[in-house]
Amino acid sequence: MGRRTATLEPLPGMPDTIGRKPVKAEHAPPARTLDEAIRRSHDIIAEALDRFPIVARQALFSGGNDSTVLLHLTSHYLDSSAHDAVVHVNTGIGIEETREHVRDVARSWNLPLRELHPRDRYDDLVLGRVIARTGKNAGIRPVWKGFPGPAGHTVMYRRLKDEPLQRNRAQIIGSRGRTQKVLYLAGMRWGESERRMRNAAEIDPDGGIVWCSPLVHWTNAQMAEYRRTYLLPQSEVSAHLHMSGECLCGAFAKPGELDEIEFFYPRTAYRIRSLEQRVKAADIPACKWGQKPANQKTPKPGSIAGRLCSSCPAPLAGQTDLMDLWATQGLLTPANTTPTCASQVAA
Repeated sequence: MGRRTATLEPLPGMPDTIGRKPVKAEHAPPARTLDEAIRRSHDIIAEALDRFPIVARQALFSGGNDSTVLLHLTSHYLDSSAHDAVVHVNTGIGIEETREHVRDVARSWNLPLRELHPRDRYDDLVLGRVIARTGKNAGIRPVWKGFPGPAGHTVMYRRLKDEPLQRNRAQIIGSRGRTQKVLYLAGMRWGESERRMRNAAEIDPDGGIVWCSPLVHWTNAQMAEYRRTYLLPQSEVSAHLHMSGECLCGAFAKPGELDEIEFFYPRTAYRIRSLEQRVKAADIPACKWGQKPANQKTPKPGSIAGRLCSSCPAPLAGQTDLMDLWATQGLLTPANTTPTCASQVAA
């Protein structure tokens, strides 16, 4: 699928190796060529398939750049059972253009798509309408109230992303988690953030789910080279906002992020600002999206952000400066920043 072109040099400043040892890695990954990185990825997937009784292989696709590389690399594994598919979690608080891009890519590449939806709506969570179903607060207290801030990310992740994935797993294997497993292929990488450096593993079994991160050892430079080599499509959201935009819970939003979203996607920003007014009218103190509530504690560094939330942590040090550097040097041009149509990549 796709075609190979001449190897391209990484932009200046992009790392071509991971500088230190990830906590969950047995050995610090050596510098590799792109072809070596690709072979290692397939070895990781083969190991997962050999070790566990996998009955369904599913590639998790957010619509962002990294998950597009993952999907292109793993698409030929999605043909072993009726449950094999591309999986996109529609959190209900994302940018619609991202969802359209996900559907377009799956259609263009002739891949089956499962679009999952959470049981609890984001609006109901921040308005305090989702009452605890288990534990000491069952039937009494809401699981959350107000916009999340960093400390509320775990609640949002579990309700908006993990719950539909667990329900999807249950629909496939039910209670047969000992003898049957669902393989979730995810795009987590050690080079993304401190959280990934601490928590991402190549293969991570979790009950009836086996999480597999075949790109975990890839560097930013290798990701960029792969995208250019195979002419992968880029969503307009990733081009504009440098994130997938599939989840805007706001837990780790950067200053001015909502204004940036409003510039490109005013309908999405209007939806969030309207929800702010509803939260404020309900006399809930945490009524500003993307702002940490005054009395909220900051999570400890390295705490788990959620397996699928690669864009939640703050940008890597120097990232903004590199973008400015590349623009100044004329390396960022319309040719390499304009989104490509999914139809340009052959299935």
